[in-house]
Amino acid sequence: MAERKVRWGIVSTADIGLKKVIPAIMKSPHSEVVALASRDTARAQAALDGLGLSKAKAYGRYEDLYSDPDIDAIYNPLPNHLHVPVTLAATRAGKHVMCEKPIALDADEAMLLREIPKDIVFYEAFVVRYHPQWIRVKEIVDSGELGEIRAIRGVFSYFNDDPNNVRNMADIGGGGVYDIGVYPIVTSRFVLGAEPKRVVALIDRDPKFRTDRLATVIADFGGGRQMSFVCSTQAVGQQKMEILGTKGRVEVIIPFNAPLDERAAIVIDTGAPFDGSLARREIMPACDQYTEQAEAFALAVLRIKPLEWGVEDAIAQMRILDAIFASEKSGGWVDVKPA
Repeated sequence: MAERKVRWGIVSTADIGLKKVIPAIMKSPHSEVVALASRDTARAQAALDGLGLSKAKAYGRYEDLYSDPDIDAIYNPLPNHLHVPVTLAATRAGKHVMCEKPIALDADEAMLLREIPKDIVFYEAFVVRYHPQWIRVKEIVDSGELGEIRAIRGVFSYFNDDPNNVRNMADIGGGGVYDIGVYPIVTSRFVLGAEPKRVVALIDRDPKFRTDRLATVIADFGGGRQMSFVCSTQAVGQQKMEILGTKGRVEVIIPFNAPLDERAAIVIDTGAPFDGSLARREIMPACDQYTEQAEAFALAVLRIKPLEWGVEDAIAQMRILDAIFASEKSGGWVDVKPA
């Protein structure tokens, strides 16, 4: 008997789905893409044809996707303001859901996800948790090789001033913190296995878009542990993450957009000498982190291996973003609300 696969339905023809996530799902051993919905049936069919999925079903309404009994799971890459309503609609129809980040526009909206039935698998798609480089970084931190962790610092930026791009539309959840600032936050939470106690933020907004185009954030994780990052939607493209301890540091060279199916590298350094000439470089095996994520989700749906993260983790992440924007308004430190 053939091994059972999770049958995926895709909501919309969003670029991240067509270019990264759907091809990755197609490579997952326990997954198959069986349908795609758009507001235009012809557009849905064209997208499927372009992916070599001409036998998959094309729908012109999202609701038809939810009601299809031959679909087990939904992937939701819609604009941010539609993450919660579409996820809830799909889960009410009995579908498991993997939804893009950020999960909501604020924590109050995210808490609506507590309505999801307990037997439904839900995951906010932070793909970085499944890349071998981050799994290895956490192993190094947990081993004590770096000593006590003192600081994490990061940067993530790109330049995009297109007024028609969803990232530049404030009313539907555009802006740098929602789009890319979430990554230094989630990787810090992942590595430390802890939540920040309070945050302070300095934010500059585009005068036309009203989106945050530059943000500098400091997070206090308690116990003498600090995390800071800069993110920008209108600066030269750059990304880096570094974890500093009392005995050593580890740097993730391409922390967030690691090239698909290519090897990645991390650097471990004791600081002697200061020029890093004796630092150790570890090469991670080639992988598609989107495929690793899809496979983990499929295994959870098939009740083979549960996910480590779900609704409560998504709410906790959203509470940090709320505190960042509250700090923008107050100009000072803001406590992150506990669970």
